[in-house]
Amino acid sequence: MEWINCLNKAIQYIEEHLIDEIEIEKAAQIALCSTFHFQRMFSYMADVTLSEYIRRRRMTKAASDLQKKTNKVLDIALKYGYESPTAFNRAFQSIHGITPSAARKSGAVLKSYPPISFTISIKGDTEMNYKIEKKNSFRIVGVKEHYTEGIDQSFAKVPMFWHKAGQSGLIPSLCSLMDKEPFGVLGVCTSASNKDFDYYIAAATDKPSPSQMEEFIIPETNWAIFECIGAMPQAIQKLQKRIITEWLPTSGYEYANAPDIEVYFDGDQSSEDYKCEVWLPIIKK
Repeated sequence: MEWINCLNKAIQYIEEHLIDEIEIEKAAQIALCSTFHFQRMFSYMADVTLSEYIRRRRMTKAASDLQKKTNKVLDIALKYGYESPTAFNRAFQSIHGITPSAARKSGAVLKSYPPISFTISIKGDTEMNYKIEKKNSFRIVGVKEHYTEGIDQSFAKVPMFWHKAGQSGLIPSLCSLMDKEPFGVLGVCTSASNKDFDYYIAAATDKPSPSQMEEFIIPETNWAIFECIGAMPQAIQKLQKRIITEWLPTSGYEYANAPDIEVYFDGDQSSEDYKCEVWLPIIKK
């Protein structure tokens, strides 16, 4: 429950600063996790990105202010962090479907997005097979892309990175490098800041790094290693959401400061019995 309470305190912080600059790093500190992991967890648990949630809450408040008819549209725009009427108008219409001026009229139909509150929901309808293991640090070698457009927007581009890697013949090259655990082609996500992260398609190896590839050291840590069975990418996306929303809140663990890892084994990834793994870095609460 402590973890859920911390998440709700982070939401309270956001709510109290809707008319100020919201520091995502501060919200993440309150939630007891990194900025990167906080944004990922929020999206999984709320089914909406953190940036979109904040925009919806601000536009809900703005609509209420507009209907009071006591302030100018420009003043309300400035109140919620928009320096130009054009930017405010665009954001308002994207939520409510009408202009701020139209929202002042009697009978205007507006949308309301209330504050989110996280609770624990124990489902237990489908088991999750996992094990906890401590691993020494290990080296990965492969190719990477650097993403800067925000966590959720950037993650939408990762499948294209995999497609490009497959088309280039990278996968057989990685398999030839593989000489230590985990014995699979790895998808490794390393956070750099609240918006930036690197994503590697790589292999664990002690062999020399080819000139066109890069290397990264995975730190020593404890891992919750989950078995994933099903066609890709739907099966792993579903499992990752279940790990965050069902397993982590009641596990007695929290995110460690280490990369997320996906381990893809040889086989037909479109098959319903294809197996891979999700490695979640963890520490005891």
